Amino acid sequence: MKKTIAAAGLSVLFVSMLVRAEKKERAPLGVVPSVDLARYAGRWYEIARLPNRFEEKCASDVSAEYTMLRADRLKVVNQCRKNDGRMSSAEGVARLADSKGANSRLKVRFAPGFLSFLPLVWGDYQVIELAPDYSHALVGEPGRKYLWILSRTPRMDEAAYRRLAERAAAEGFDVSKLLRTNHG
Repeated sequence: MKKTIAAAGLSVLFVSMLVRAEKKERAPLGVVPSVDLARYAGRWYEIARLPNRFEEKCASDVSAEYTMLRADRLKVVNQCRKNDGRMSSAEGVARLADSKGANSRLKVRFAPGFLSFLPLVWGDYQVIELAPDYSHALVGEPGRKYLWILSRTPRMDEAAYRRLAERAAAEGFDVSKLLRTNHG
C-alpha cells in the first residue's frame, strides 16, 4: 500500500514537472500590440522561413496576398514556384484569434470551409514584429515551429533581415534553420 501511494505521488510530481516544462516552452510570443489589417492587406514576399511540411515543394517565388473580407477577416492566397517551374497556390482565411485580444494574433485556415468548426484546422499566425511603414514583418506561432520573415518587396535590406532574425532568436526560434527564399 505504501509503495502504491509513493508511486502515485512520484507520478503526480513527474506529471506536474512536465506540465510546468510544457508551459515554459509555450510562453506567449511577444507580438505587436495592434495591426491595421487594411494596411497589412496586400502582397507580402517571403524572405526566409523555418522549414515546414506545407512548403516542402516550394523552390522559389513564395508570396502571400491578403485581402480584407470584413474588419476581422482576411482572404489569404499563398503562392510559390515548384521545382518543375509551375506555380502552386493555396487559398485560405485568416480571422482574429480572440475578439477581445490583440489583432496581431490571428488564426489561419487552408482546409475547406465546412471544416471551420474544427479547432485543429486553424493554425496560429502571430505578428511578432512589424515595420512602422508596413514594409516588413516577422510572423510566427507560439510553438516556435513556424516562422516567416516577410517583406513588401522580393528583396530585403540585410540589416533589417538580421534585426528580424535576432528578434526571432530572442523569442526562442531556432534561426540557424532559417531558409532564404529565392525570387526570380
